[in-house]
Amino acid sequence: MPPLVGWAAATGNLTLPALFLFLVVFVWTPPHFWALALLIQRDYAAARVPMLPVVRGVAETTRQILLYSLGLVALTLLPLAWSMFGLVYAAAALALGGAFVWLAWRLRQDTTPRRAALLFHYSLAYLALLFVAMALDPVLI
Repeated sequence: MPPLVGWAAATGNLTLPALFLFLVVFVWTPPHFWALALLIQRDYAAARVPMLPVVRGVAETTRQILLYSLGLVALTLLPLAWSMFGLVYAAAALALGGAFVWLAWRLRQDTTPRRAALLFHYSLAYLALLFVAMALDPVLI
């Protein structure tokens, strides 16, 4: 909701770009939080919080992280088909998304706390840098 609220406050309306920002955050959230959940799985289990690693296991969690990461990259490339953004955004979306999927793939292949932490922390930078690319794209080209 924050992208929608911010957009509405700045422009006075909700348009397709605002909904796109919302969708990016919506699809980004599961792999981000599931990576964190892998790190503190024992705490969730002890507190009886039904996070995915607790109720479905590590293998299913890493599978879902990878699937959502692929979906996120596909979603972030959609605006290019509609000419919403240009080359700056395209390059950033491809590079950032490629790294996100690669980290998710590596986590799926070898699930360690280090890899989960790396994906979790990268996902924070990913979202921030993707939004920076969206903001800079119309200014730089």
